[in-house]
Amino acid sequence: MKLEIKIPEVGESVQEALLAQWYKKDGEKVRKDEVLFVIETDKVTLEIAAEEDGVLHIEVPEGETIAVGAVVGFLDTEGAVEPQRSPGTKPSREPERKQAEPAEPEPGAAAAKSSPSRREAEPEPEVPSQETDVAPAVRRLAAEKGVDLSRVEGTGPAGRVTKGDVLLFVEGRAGEMQTEGAEPARPTAKREPEERRTDADETSKRPATSDRKESSPGEERVSRQPMSRIRLRIAEHLLEARRNTAMLTTFNEIDMSRVLQIRARYKESFKRKYGIGLGLMSFFVKASVQALQDYPEVNAFIEGKDIVTHHYYHVGVAVGAERGLVVPVIRHADQLSFAEIEEAIAEFVRKISENRLDLSDLEGGTFTISNGGVYGSLLSTPILNSPQSGILGMHKIEDRPVVVDGQIVARPMMYVALSYDHRIIDGREAVGFLKRIKECVEDPERMLFAI
Repeated sequence: MKLEIKIPEVGESVQEALLAQWYKKDGEKVRKDEVLFVIETDKVTLEIAAEEDGVLHIEVPEGETIAVGAVVGFLDTEGAVEPQRSPGTKPSREPERKQAEPAEPEPGAAAAKSSPSRREAEPEPEVPSQETDVAPAVRRLAAEKGVDLSRVEGTGPAGRVTKGDVLLFVEGRAGEMQTEGAEPARPTAKREPEERRTDADETSKRPATSDRKESSPGEERVSRQPMSRIRLRIAEHLLEARRNTAMLTTFNEIDMSRVLQIRARYKESFKRKYGIGLGLMSFFVKASVQALQDYPEVNAFIEGKDIVTHHYYHVGVAVGAERGLVVPVIRHADQLSFAEIEEAIAEFVRKISENRLDLSDLEGGTFTISNGGVYGSLLSTPILNSPQSGILGMHKIEDRPVVVDGQIVARPMMYVALSYDHRIIDGREAVGFLKRIKECVEDPERMLFAI
């Protein structure tokens, strides 16, 4: 029985996806729930797993843009993995594979053959751990160059070996053969692996040479790579926000002393009771909800000539991911406790790291919070997440001298910024909104009584 493998639907607005990488080989036996390939859309990156045991047959190579619902391969469930097959047929094949194993150590044989050599390598203890998730294109390149993939350090997702890793290994090996002494160009190969990987991804069929290592020290180098679909969508989205809104930013600063004291005091007991740490973001989500309730204009959108005011509070939290910025949404944040907010954020981070974030996790936000402070940003002007009318920017906490009761004292201060659409929000509301957040964070007890 042949089971079709299709590009899944990830949302009504997504019509096509990039097949970024196959994690399994053509003709390889796979088990149910093993990851087969990863796709990129203009919103999310997803890993697609096998629905049944079987033998994989690839119809569409990696790097192709495919319509949602299109068939990219199929699973032959008649050739399912060995433990699930009748014992009468497998034993006769197994000795044949073992008889062919002695030919594996020959480098030429590994380079000349593709499918047989992979099967012969299976009994070796080190090879499966290094090569299990290597893409077919990477295997072909390694075969052409006579490279043992078990010796190549992977720098791709989850430590997978990429084409650039193979070429970098080849160049390093060539340098060792040319000279045994120190070589000025060798540190360059370590300093700039990303540029080499980029060039390799674009020209997988171009043979690697040592010209780049032998180039003169003063040579000006560039690298070029196509923008991912997520990065393209981010760029379009930001330009759209700049073109279609009258964006303005107002600033304030917050004394974080009380929040830091509360976190230090209840850190251990909070963790024991809820199994999650008490972070800063839950305080700002709660404070934002209070401010949105007081200033509903910030929680409204412009649609044509209408103002659509939302009476629910879906707060997006910007998270920097490997492939670009994503903004998962905490729904009905006004109904959640501090622990539930922290748990929701932690779950989003896990989904992003595992490529399990759904399109539904990103939709429906009415307000966004972005924390540039985790990267060391002292001050910034965040860009609106259209069609939303407001976004709050948090920044790093820094001890600064401030005047308290007529005395100059050092306090942990944070600059905050509110970017807003001036078409719907006046300066008075914007300043009042940010002041309300300041009051709630500096005196967290206000949030308990909504005063």
